[in-house]
Amino acid sequence: MTGNEDTTTSTVRVGLLTDPGLPTEVAGTLAGELPGELTERVGGGIAWHVDHRQEPMTLDDDGEVPLARIAQRMRAKHGWDLLLCVTDLPRRVEFRPVVAEVSTRHGIALASLPAVGAIRLRPHLCDTLVRLVAELRERGGGRPRGTARGLFAPARWLDNPDADIDASLALVGVRGRLRLLFGMVRDNRPWRLVPQLSSAFAAAVATGAFGVFFNSIWTMADALSGWRLALVNLLAATAMVTWVTGYNGLWERPLGTEARARAALYNAATITTVLLGVACMYAVLFTATTLAALAVITPPYFEQTLGHPVGFGDYLQLAWLASSMGTVAGALGSSLESADAVRQATYSRRERERRERLAEQEREEKETGEYE
Repeated sequence: MTGNEDTTTSTVRVGLLTDPGLPTEVAGTLAGELPGELTERVGGGIAWHVDHRQEPMTLDDDGEVPLARIAQRMRAKHGWDLLLCVTDLPRRVEFRPVVAEVSTRHGIALASLPAVGAIRLRPHLCDTLVRLVAELRERGGGRPRGTARGLFAPARWLDNPDADIDASLALVGVRGRLRLLFGMVRDNRPWRLVPQLSSAFAAAVATGAFGVFFNSIWTMADALSGWRLALVNLLAATAMVTWVTGYNGLWERPLGTEARARAALYNAATITTVLLGVACMYAVLFTATTLAALAVITPPYFEQTLGHPVGFGDYLQLAWLASSMGTVAGALGSSLESADAVRQATYSRRERERRERLAEQEREEKETGEYE
């Protein structure tokens, strides 16, 4: 190295602003890794500093994230050169789900966590944030164009009607929509239904215990073929999903073409979330019922009641029927929970906020119609 070489490095301060909940849980752990990733993949010779902050991103009157206002306030307050935002609010442009939005003019980019995906969320989000920094640094106000490759595929850069946003990276095709759907379900965390809907689970356990202690259920389970037990299982799960969704008003019935297209995605995410939650509940119930049957029913007495030698498969068959009965009872037991409790167990914070905003708009429209 000669003495005339310039070894001066510039410093870029990057703000990482995340919504509370899953965005903070995932992105908050990346703040320490991003400087190294940015040095390796975006630009050497730059001292990258990443500063993480958690703060709810307040929506505007249209239910959108006001990126320009956020950038002006947060960059001036903290002295950031660039700002990356991570939200669990699904974004759309031209009926297409959006992974990210970029505004080089304001030095801000937004990543929508559901569209990033449902598996390997942390490395995928890290890759997304690094690429967004590259877009902010390299585009210099120009709009990125064409089809995205790699992790962003299947996606395409599109114009955004918002004048403050240069472009939106939108998912395309069926694979892209499925990616968003499963990302929304992942964000809702369906496994929380089991511990949070305590009344439903208590009713399911009590009914499952009924099947263990009453030998009439033993003989019924023994008499049913495997496909009939599977059919009973399917009907029980369908009944619980339908009851929880319908009774608690989780199904959206919007008016208008655009609203219906958006609601179709949200309804699909709701059904999938509840279905997976019911599956988790059934798995716990089936395990508990099987263990209870093995502990309570002795093989000689079981054989005497059924009239033939029994094995472990007979215990599983009994648990299968008893758990299906318990699932139906769990649906009824969920009625004891408030609708707010069910929504809290089913949805992420952002999704609850969106639904509350939608309900408020519907109330205002009804009140306006009454006075006209």
